[in-house]
Amino acid sequence: MPTLIDELTPRDFIHDATPGLAERLRQGPITGYAGFDPTADSLHVGNLVPVMGLAWLQRCGGTPIVVVGGGTGMVGDPSGKRGERPILSVEQIDHNAARQRAQLERFLRFDGPNAARVRNNADWLRPLGLMEFLRDAGKHFTLNYMLAKDSVKSRMDSGISFTEFSYMLVQAYDFWHLWRTERCELQVGGSDQWGNITAGTELIARREGASAHALVFPLLTTAAGAKFGKSEEGAVWLDPGKTSPYKFYQFWLNTDDRDVDRCLKFFTFFPVGEVHSIIEEHGQDPGKRVAQRRLAEEMTARIHGAETVRGVVEASQLLFGGTDLRAASPEVFRVLGEEIPTARLARSELEGLPVTDALLRVGLASSKGDARRGIQGNGFSLNGAVVPAADRRLAPADLLAGRYVMLQKGRRNYALLVVEG
Repeated sequence: MPTLIDELTPRDFIHDATPGLAERLRQGPITGYAGFDPTADSLHVGNLVPVMGLAWLQRCGGTPIVVVGGGTGMVGDPSGKRGERPILSVEQIDHNAARQRAQLERFLRFDGPNAARVRNNADWLRPLGLMEFLRDAGKHFTLNYMLAKDSVKSRMDSGISFTEFSYMLVQAYDFWHLWRTERCELQVGGSDQWGNITAGTELIARREGASAHALVFPLLTTAAGAKFGKSEEGAVWLDPGKTSPYKFYQFWLNTDDRDVDRCLKFFTFFPVGEVHSIIEEHGQDPGKRVAQRRLAEEMTARIHGAETVRGVVEASQLLFGGTDLRAASPEVFRVLGEEIPTARLARSELEGLPVTDALLRVGLASSKGDARRGIQGNGFSLNGAVVPAADRRLAPADLLAGRYVMLQKGRRNYALLVVEG
């Protein structure tokens, strides 16, 4: 079986690793972990790098441990931060940790051989006394060692609290605890975590005289220099309540040509040879966005399910004129209802409702006069057909999928009338 290094190297997924890791992986399966900060109740696309690292570890025969930071979330990691994070209440941290655990379970197998495990470091950190922590962790590190870490040096000018300064020791304690209780020999994370992770390998070496390893992945930025995982609306969340499946799909579909090869290698399980074939096909006609479509469909199906992605793809095609409205499924209109202005009315109100009133209800017209003027100028459509006259009225025959009416202003302004009852 290929080792984790064998799988990740062709994907350019490795930024750095401790000496001896490749040799250790050749000796047999290993247990490794990654930690996740519970400052929000949802993970986002940027978290997928360490998640995929754990997923590949499991596929290579290793045992992944997901550590939800219910304890470290009370401290706050200074890595890559210009200012100190707000301290959340214990109740909020516990709530966020529970939500994140459910999301993480979509990526890893939690039964069978080498089943993934979820641990909350609150279980061992919150009961830990200060004197015990100073004895077991603090005495093994000098100030010079801690000050040399990039996560600390980058904050010295702007200021860093003692709470955040001590974060690397808390994370090191996590690694030592997992080594002692679960024989966890590897921690993975982003390259900005190198200092914190190697502090853990150092603590294990000093306390136990044993070897442990670090493996870090590149920090992703787009070809345009932006932080990966951001859209115009902000972070791209895994929770559909925060980022809808449609917007999630559009995020991947809009991937820059310069980034799509890397994203396919990082975030899908496609063999590297298949990725090369996709990119080659894409290069023959970039306008078709073959690579982006494969990426968007794969990622949306994995996060939101295959049935949802079919509706999302159809909805996307519909909004850009590529789908027959009459053939669209209810799932398509459900997806659209989350993305475009929507108004609801009782079934008894439908028959005989003037189109001018319908346009007013969904917000495509500011007044009945505005609606009439637009209709006279062929500016409004109903179910894809131009509204021919201002006296047009709705009828049950206008319903799509039994309960929807699609209204349109110009080429890109859509709205949906949903009939209830």
